[in-house]
Amino acid sequence: MKKTRYYPFERNRYFYGKLLTVRDFESEQKYFNDKRRMMNRLLHGYGVLTGLQVIAVDDKSVSVEMGAAIDALGREIVVPSPMTLKLSMMDGFTNNEYAKNVYLCIAYDEKDKEPVHTVANSSVRSDEINDYNRVLESYRLFIREDAPDPASLPLAGITDQTVVIYQDAHVRVLQTTPRYVNPGQLFEMKLRFEKTLKAGRLSFSYEMASERIEAIHGATIMFQEPQEQLESEYEIKVLLRADSTVNVKGTVGVKEESAILKLDDCQLDLQEQAFGEIQIIKEPVRERLMSDFVKQSLEASLESPSEPCIYLAKICLIQMGPTYVIERVEQVPFGEYVFNSSVMYRLAHSAEYRDETAGQFVTKSKVKTLAPGRPPEFKVNYNPAMSELAFDVGIPVGGGGGIGGIVSGVVDIPIEPFTKINVSPFGKPSKSFFSGEIAHGLGEGNVLILTSLEETSVDSISDMLANGERVYGGSSDVFKGSEFEPEAPEVKIGTIAYPQKGTFRIGVKLQQPSEPFDVRVRWWAYSAETASSGSSSGGGDRLDEALSALREAASAGSDAE
Repeated sequence: MKKTRYYPFERNRYFYGKLLTVRDFESEQKYFNDKRRMMNRLLHGYGVLTGLQVIAVDDKSVSVEMGAAIDALGREIVVPSPMTLKLSMMDGFTNNEYAKNVYLCIAYDEKDKEPVHTVANSSVRSDEINDYNRVLESYRLFIREDAPDPASLPLAGITDQTVVIYQDAHVRVLQTTPRYVNPGQLFEMKLRFEKTLKAGRLSFSYEMASERIEAIHGATIMFQEPQEQLESEYEIKVLLRADSTVNVKGTVGVKEESAILKLDDCQLDLQEQAFGEIQIIKEPVRERLMSDFVKQSLEASLESPSEPCIYLAKICLIQMGPTYVIERVEQVPFGEYVFNSSVMYRLAHSAEYRDETAGQFVTKSKVKTLAPGRPPEFKVNYNPAMSELAFDVGIPVGGGGGIGGIVSGVVDIPIEPFTKINVSPFGKPSKSFFSGEIAHGLGEGNVLILTSLEETSVDSISDMLANGERVYGGSSDVFKGSEFEPEAPEVKIGTIAYPQKGTFRIGVKLQQPSEPFDVRVRWWAYSAETASSGSSSGGGDRLDEALSALREAASAGSDAE
């Protein structure tokens, strides 16, 4: 029967001298069971409460983990210990075809236990003098090889309407649309494709037929299953807009004789035309849905299938020679879950927090120096997974070829921790790290490049003394052991130039293992050709002085070059 009556409720009335019979004790149990089950159904719904995960043990067997559930009649189902079963030995599994999807279901079941001798029955029926002392509230596991009708699932049509566009043993195409929309509202129609793994490559195209509903990106709907990775389920979304008329019914479906559904090169025949109905209403959709739910009759709220069960898993099988193997197990394919009040509260609180933090981003910026004459650069990268905005800014140094053919800039070279190190003949560990190619902007030809180690201290006292920024020229180990010793580990700096490219690269050699950090290197580049071409009257002396100073610095800081 589709509707089980829990009501009206009757309970025993006790008085002194009352003769209690089997009927009285059964009524006592039925009273409390029916009330509890009705509250389970109306307050909590139905589905998996906890556990009941289905795991493939081998190619032909699955294990159902311990857990609990409530069925569509409000009855509790408890699996107290894991259960391992071979599919071919389960009820409902047929061996007529192996390339298919099957559904593992669980249902409430009662079993009599503890047989006892009954004296009262022996005087009536001498051949049946035994009865059972207990009833075990248990369960049964079985296989269903056909997917359920979407309309048969309890509470399936509260917010959406799902219609079957096509269905056979290998393929099922479903269309889901909302029950209510507002005039002019944009909404999504979902097309879901379910298939067996070895059914072939699926393709589907059709012209949408609609009334008072408009397709935003055209009425031609197309889906092509990708070749690289075949799945058993796919879903696409189609953006639609409702008519501006109020209190009318819109429809969406497949235009007659326009659908082309193929598995590889085999075309399937779509004969029945199914349309989804959408009510266009003026009031807020959420208020209308809540009103429909609370105003429905008690019998409608307690309506359930004739054989209620819960679909624990969809098991995808593929044919392997004369038998089958389990390819994949998908948990609770139709979302039959029950969430308790504490979980719902936490989820709602989490949603409120996400709403509060929506639109807030973590920003990161990176500034680099460009060669003179190059245009400034500005790039923005957004990582939606981390809500992070990264800004990369490139600023040209100076203008033209710099003053007297000299340009300058800085580069940060990241140093990573290392465990495998190179050991010199003197036993000192070292490892080298390099920058990318740097355009100095002085054109092609030979250039003189000088480098120095640059540090910025975060010490407030150093800032007060105006020595928070330090640029070490030459060999920085000269200051080792003094108050001017660099904070960073000891490094050596070298350069390599590419005259034909007009670029160079900086390398640093770390002399000892350390934590990860960035080495900031200040560089100067000088080109005699650029200086000569850019000099004016009386500028030659200044260029000679600059070149002499750079050469002296180069000879003094050969370790840093």
